[in-house]
Amino acid sequence: MRKIILAAAAAGAALSLTACSEGTEEAAETTVDSAAADTAENMDAAGEAVDDAMADAANTADDAAAEVEAEVQNESEAEAAAD
Repeated sequence: MRKIILAAAAAGAALSLTACSEGTEEAAETTVDSAAADTAENMDAAGEAVDDAMADAANTADDAAAEVEAEVQNESEAEAAAD
């Protein structure tokens, strides 16, 4: 009788470990999917920030070039920028 009870308890423990493993696996999969989505969103945001920084740098370079050209050619910055 004791052996039957011990075997049943062992089987019950094995089944509950299997159930826990499945739950843990599903939770891990959800976590990985969430992390991948977060990473994609962060990469998009970083790409937009880089694009904005490049546009700002290009505008600053254009303004500086017009200022230097205006000074060298004795003209206004508007005239230099139009060239």
